[in-house]
Amino acid sequence: MRDYSSDRVDLRSDTVTQPTPEMRAAMNLAAVGDDVLGDDPTVTLLEQRLAEMCGKEAGLFVPSGTMSNAIALRAHTSPGDEIITAKNSHIYLYEGGGYAALCGASIALVDVHGGLMRVEDVENAIRKQAGSLSHYPDGSLVCVENTSNRGGGACYSQETLDQIAALAKANDCATHMDGARIFNAAIATKTPVDRMVRDYDSVSICFSKGLGAPVGSVLVGSSTFIARAHRWRKMFGGGMRQSGILAAACLYALDNNIQRLEDDHRRTKKLAEAIQEIDGFDVDMDTVETNMVYFQSEIPATQVMKKLQSSGIDVMDIQPHACRIVVHLHITDEDIQRIIETFATL
Repeated sequence: MRDYSSDRVDLRSDTVTQPTPEMRAAMNLAAVGDDVLGDDPTVTLLEQRLAEMCGKEAGLFVPSGTMSNAIALRAHTSPGDEIITAKNSHIYLYEGGGYAALCGASIALVDVHGGLMRVEDVENAIRKQAGSLSHYPDGSLVCVENTSNRGGGACYSQETLDQIAALAKANDCATHMDGARIFNAAIATKTPVDRMVRDYDSVSICFSKGLGAPVGSVLVGSSTFIARAHRWRKMFGGGMRQSGILAAACLYALDNNIQRLEDDHRRTKKLAEAIQEIDGFDVDMDTVETNMVYFQSEIPATQVMKKLQSSGIDVMDIQPHACRIVVHLHITDEDIQRIIETFATL
């Protein structure tokens, strides 16, 4: 793989990326201060820059995407509220039940089609206590994940994003976008990020996935919202000190690692098409829009993993007969050819 010495091709996630030598140099040169006291200039620059890119007023740097989502959910809701999101969303599946433990909120799960929510299904999931004899919770927040991780890396159309946001507003709900891989979505759909998130009250953007930074996410929104979020970051233990070292890696990623996502998408499409052509494997090609391939196999996923591991290729099983492949900045064209040749022998 590119940039660090390894004879393995690690496709388990784009979170396995390591800082490139150029990114490490940028981190080494970062001006730092105490961000809890508000005087780390590199963190401040990152927050301001990302807020501007998203057309929002302010940003907040936090350690992880999960914390960024947790802070957003808590800042938008009150105990007893209900959060509306896709049944395959990261917020529901992979954040430890934080919506319940940290927000005291219930969750209304929306069916997905092609990995994504439909507007009419979101509408049917919103409940309000008014008129229910207080039986229902108040649905107060609609969350959209773009790209959809468990949706195979699929992207929402701008029309659908706008319609969901308008529906939420009409029903007195706030909107949050889990944009962990939002730059993948922007590149794939050729949509500027500020246009994509225009109608959303808050957006969480992760730097430790496709953008290749080691740590960090930024939550953006209005100044009033980010002020509330800052309090919850403190209470959740997310304040960091000389975190400009980490923010510098994120700034480097913004300058150098966005447009190159096109290469990941191109390689992913080639790999998905090759796997689809092999007997015993099935890929939903309609969801292969960005850097992920989810495939079904006739043989158990654990056996697929072991056979690939013996050839120096690592993937992640997600169901008894399904695995996920994620292409990232360390994967080369030669790696893709090696993977295809190995699959043909399984």
